[in-house]
Amino acid sequence: MSARVGIVLVSHSAAVAASVADMARALAGGGGGAGGGGSAPVAAAGGTADGGFGTSAELITEAATSVDGGAGVAVLADLGSAVLTVKALLAEGDELPAGTRLVDAPFVEGAVAAVVTASAGGDLDAVAAAASEAYSYRKE
Repeated sequence: MSARVGIVLVSHSAAVAASVADMARALAGGGGGAGGGGSAPVAAAGGTADGGFGTSAELITEAATSVDGGAGVAVLADLGSAVLTVKALLAEGDELPAGTRLVDAPFVEGAVAAVVTASAGGDLDAVAAAASEAYSYRKE
């Protein structure tokens, strides 16, 4: 099987990032661990290195490296400094794997759409589009 797009979920909270990753994997049919059971590789980068609330460039870089299989990495961030930290890493040019892209998408719905699309073999453009389209999901 060819490499799948990796997904990184960046949140100010480690618990939120991990829970959204678990839910996205489960809904994509991948069950447990990152990349297991047919799911695209997913990594959570939540909170700070010491377990507090915030964002960590190091945790984001480690997560992106861990899911990079050569097909690109889609990064979804919750808000504020999480977005700014990813943008700064992308601007540096050598911190994140080649083919890493920050995706403008709602965090939960976008994560599910991204993981489902990547697990089905979608390329980085398809994964980004699916995640972004989650903005239009209606709940009424």
